[in-house]
Amino acid sequence: MVTRDPDGLLPRVVRLLHLLAEQGTRGARLTAIAELAGMPRPSVHRLLRAMTEEKLVSFDPMTKRYGLGIDLFLLAAKAGNPMGLREICRPVLLRLTASLGETLFLLVRSGYDAVCIDRSAGPLPIRSFTGDIGGRVPLGLGQGATAILAFLPDDEQDEVIRHNSARLRESGGADEASLRAELARVRNAGYCDGAKGLIPGMSGLGVPILDHDGRAVAALSVGSTIDRLTPERSVVIASLLKREAITIGARLNPFDPVLRRPAAAMEVA
Repeated sequence: MVTRDPDGLLPRVVRLLHLLAEQGTRGARLTAIAELAGMPRPSVHRLLRAMTEEKLVSFDPMTKRYGLGIDLFLLAAKAGNPMGLREICRPVLLRLTASLGETLFLLVRSGYDAVCIDRSAGPLPIRSFTGDIGGRVPLGLGQGATAILAFLPDDEQDEVIRHNSARLRESGGADEASLRAELARVRNAGYCDGAKGLIPGMSGLGVPILDHDGRAVAALSVGSTIDRLTPERSVVIASLLKREAITIGARLNPFDPVLRRPAAAMEVA
């Protein structure tokens, strides 16, 4: 039996979803969407409202912009790669801990912060800014969070620094000038090994995990002691972590809810 669509709604809905996908995380306003679609503004408005009610499309009342909705991403995730970031990285963390004898952390970006979503404990007791799984730290504080910040687009990086400057000072982090110099160094080296001694006796190293657009969405981080993480050993560990991060980045599921629109919390704030 052939199901008919006498009003031709389905092709128009699909057209609008494709247009919203092309706009990226910023989304677009109604007038722009209608112009791109070549459709009357009232018709586009009616379709967008219906899709928003079904959570296939999101609407930000502050910016008046429409974007792809959470339910659409969840549906796509079920149809695509079922493995999320944590599932992809878990064997990597265990393997690196076994080979290096160090504690490994997996951090994911959440707006202005980085959140620890997994860790693999080494034989030594290690203190870190994020602590255990679920710990949150401002972007720019600690090696993993700084590695993420260093590989954000310039406009997002500026916004994060503006928002986090006071928070970083309160936590004993770098001032803005020092932070920007460190970010440039990290971007050039491909990893962060600064902030030694902010936690007495502790040291660390972090590398960014980049998505398919080259944007930092997460980080692998090693927590160690100052005496163990020598400059020579840091170079070796950084090389290992960068190799793993590249492999992880290539396997990322773009519909993973953990990675979906990581800047969304900035919009809320």
